[in-house]
Amino acid sequence: MTSNDDILRALGRVEGRLTGIEENVALLRNEVSDEKANAHDSRAVIHTRLDEQARQIAHLDTRAAISGGVDAQIREEIKGLKETVEKNQETVAPAIEEWKRMKSIGYGISGLIAFAGLTVGGMIAYASDGAVAALRHWLKIS
Repeated sequence: MTSNDDILRALGRVEGRLTGIEENVALLRNEVSDEKANAHDSRAVIHTRLDEQARQIAHLDTRAAISGGVDAQIREEIKGLKETVEKNQETVAPAIEEWKRMKSIGYGISGLIAFAGLTVGGMIAYASDGAVAALRHWLKIS
């Protein structure tokens, strides 16, 4: 039969095991609470990043909408300017053609004046020999 000492020893062993189990449970609780804290921090970082990305996407959407509006406005202004330039070209086309005609006439007149000047110069050069001889004869210079 078992004695009281054996029972006390068995109870001590059970108590020691219970103490070890309690310590292990406490360690598990600490680890689980640390994991919960880490998971909470990790989720907070992820939510912060998601909020930042949502803000950036909203900013890009706004920027794209503004750019689209500006592009449309610029296209309309360019279209209006193109129509104005075409109208102005049609309006001044006769004056430009007249100017080109006057310019070509001016080139022709300049050419005639140059040709006449060369002709007169050539005639003077040709006649100058005879004039010098006549002048010397008249002045009686040998």
